[in-house]
Amino acid sequence: MDDLENTSELDPATASPLITVEELAKALAGEQPPVLLDIRWQLSAPTAGQGGAGGSFGAAEYARGHLPGAVFVDLDRELAAPPAGAQGGRHPLPDPGQLGVALRRAGVRGDRAVVVYDGGPATSAARAWWVLRWAGHPDVRVLDGGIAAWRAAGAPETTEVPAPAEGDFTPVPGGLPTLDGDQAAELARTGVLLDARAAERYRGEVEPLDPKAGHIPGALSAPTFENNAEDGRFKPVAELVERFRALGVGGEPVGVYCGSGVTAAHQALALAVAGQPAALYPGSWSEWSNDPRRPVATGAERG
Repeated sequence: MDDLENTSELDPATASPLITVEELAKALAGEQPPVLLDIRWQLSAPTAGQGGAGGSFGAAEYARGHLPGAVFVDLDRELAAPPAGAQGGRHPLPDPGQLGVALRRAGVRGDRAVVVYDGGPATSAARAWWVLRWAGHPDVRVLDGGIAAWRAAGAPETTEVPAPAEGDFTPVPGGLPTLDGDQAAELARTGVLLDARAAERYRGEVEPLDPKAGHIPGALSAPTFENNAEDGRFKPVAELVERFRALGVGGEPVGVYCGSGVTAAHQALALAVAGQPAALYPGSWSEWSNDPRRPVATGAERG
């Protein structure tokens, strides 16, 4: 975002990937408002496949009310490729060509800022932020607190579906770093690999979605929702810095994973807010646990 000059009403010198309700309202009233993407979604059963309960939930919520001018983007269909088990997990990275079609349909341009939001606390919005940044878009922000914060501020909503002009953005993957399974395993030994799932899944006590319970040996438990305050917004920068410092972040390469690369993007976003770059393992546990060659650790320790 720092390198994008004079292309939107958002201040490109602002380092944070987050935007407040007040900042967004001001930007939307400007001469070059950002493109707004609604990414509401909920985790669906692993058998639901593409466009299952997750996308249906988001589309229904969008129809009931959304930010004026926002276009709905389906996480399952448009921000991920079809599930691929041991070759990519439940939410593989999208095909760049198909991603470009979806983003241009939503009006995304390479020279115009994008703001993404969900229902809070930015889990699916973080996936959109990460995918767009990975695809090379230089200016993407996440509405802190999502539509819940927008509503709490008394800001307007609509049920009108916009018809944006066709965008021109062409994805060029590589804007953010990724890990494959071997690289994640190596990073767990030589750097810091954070597991963003709930602690009980990390410990192997429960596993509601994937074939094996446990974690990647050497990974550290760092439940992603500990990045948020009670109101669904991210904790202040100083608190996030301290949280990650306590997990050993600082000076060594950092990687993140979760079940399928969604909440890991939220962890990567929190790390970015704290000023710490991180690589994301897109296949995450859903890929790792489907591969019989991969070792599994259980318990509260790194393994």
